[in-house]
Amino acid sequence: MARRTTLSSPGTGKPERIATVLEHEIRSGVLGFGDRLQSENELVQRFSVSRNTIRKGLEELSSRGLITTKVGIGSFVTFDGMPVDDAVGWSRALANAGANAETRTLRLEVMQDGELAARLGVESPFFIAVDRVRSNADDGHAISIERSRLPLSPELEDVPLRGLREGSLHQTLRGAGLVPDHGEEWVDIEMLSAKDAAILDCAPGAPFLRTRRLTRAADGRAIEYVTSLLNPAHFALHLEF
Repeated sequence: MARRTTLSSPGTGKPERIATVLEHEIRSGVLGFGDRLQSENELVQRFSVSRNTIRKGLEELSSRGLITTKVGIGSFVTFDGMPVDDAVGWSRALANAGANAETRTLRLEVMQDGELAARLGVESPFFIAVDRVRSNADDGHAISIERSRLPLSPELEDVPLRGLREGSLHQTLRGAGLVPDHGEEWVDIEMLSAKDAAILDCAPGAPFLRTRRLTRAADGRAIEYVTSLLNPAHFALHLEF
């Protein structure tokens, strides 16, 4: 028997209420990452509304970062339902969230950037550059690029030679006694350059979530400045106030 859903919440438009019902099913795990939603015809019958109302509801759901719709194919869940706590390091955070990710180091060397040094308030213009790309180990699709800049210090000066501790920047910093205490983060959208698109095997100009994060020690010393390009199929911004 076809499932029927009664819409409640007076004062809210039908498309928004449909989106909220489906959002609950996605966030509760009834619909998982990659699952195909019911067809428009099935949703019309389920909610007893017009096809146009269903389409507006799906557009609202897409604007919430939960689904993607492919013309002629259907709508699919793009929300994986798991928060990513990068305070434990990206590799472990993605693993904890159930992502089967693999990491490839693109760059690990000392570089000079006077402009960044001035922006961070550090005296030396020398940094350790750590650039990495992450992809899904199952099918190889892109997850992220992270470009970290670490102010060069005695605690880290041998990192370019010996590599990251256990392959983790998180472990490397803590092993050197550099523990983040506070910081700032900026978030916006960036269209992929041809260079980054080639690295990620994506189309140039594809929109990715860009975060720029500065972490400092308890004494205010800059520890890391990292710019990340995140695939919006895996990441979304959640604010609480």
